[in-house]
Amino acid sequence: MIGRTTTGAIAPTAAVLAALLSMLGSARAFDDANYPDWKGQWTRLAVPGIAGVPSFDPTRRAGLDQQAPLTPEYQKIFEANLAEQATGGHGIGKSHLCVPSGMPMIMQVYEPMEVIISGDTTHITIQSFGIHRRIYTDGRDWPDEVEPAYLGYSIGKWIDEDGDGRFDTLAVETRHLKGVRVFDPTGIPLHADNQTIIKESIYLDKANRNILHNDITVIDHALTRPWTVSKRYRRDPNPRPVWQEFVCEENNPHIAIGNEDYMLSADGLLMPAKKGQAPPDLRYFAQPRK
Repeated sequence: MIGRTTTGAIAPTAAVLAALLSMLGSARAFDDANYPDWKGQWTRLAVPGIAGVPSFDPTRRAGLDQQAPLTPEYQKIFEANLAEQATGGHGIGKSHLCVPSGMPMIMQVYEPMEVIISGDTTHITIQSFGIHRRIYTDGRDWPDEVEPAYLGYSIGKWIDEDGDGRFDTLAVETRHLKGVRVFDPTGIPLHADNQTIIKESIYLDKANRNILHNDITVIDHALTRPWTVSKRYRRDPNPRPVWQEFVCEENNPHIAIGNEDYMLSADGLLMPAKKGQAPPDLRYFAQPRK
């Protein structure tokens, strides 16, 4: 009886030991020393002299000053969107309703960003909208079927640009996106077919290791040519930065009913978002008798 008990105890222990050894082997396969130090809290680095809402091209003011290379069809859509905003509307973007901005707009980094590098995936988290990008760096090819998403599906490759034996640049390609998506808060549109391809090159500044560059190229049927911009992020020098929770839905006064956007007043009552806006359709509510 003693022999049976001992044997029964050894079998699962051996299985657990094998699993632990396998995990250790996987852990050893990822050598942190081979990858750049992108740890910490990153925030958008504004370009001096560029005021207003954050724009897709940070070197130009938002709106028409962006000189987005839009096709004539999508230039008209953009200008109609600006005209609606001028009357108090919100345009074609949906982020005011807490719908995730999607790629490439999320890389404006409206809230602090963290980059977590592992052996087969690089994770980018942003406090705004609870964004969590997964950039697969395990050598996979594009899957046959992918569920479209606002963040899309990203495959990356680490590159040793300077040949020192240590990776310094992450090249990323993102596909399989869904909409509605825009480039920035002014509503520069991407094509409704959602065939967007986004390429990124992410790397540290050679002169200042607390500045992270992201060169972004967008290929989209709403554009007459690929649109490339360079974004920069600044690392908080505090090794223990404060991470604050951001919940878009909390105290959000914007509300969509049908094809219209409305507002909630301070006392919780429905109100128009723009001058002369008609009330929503109340056909399913009992109407007071006159």
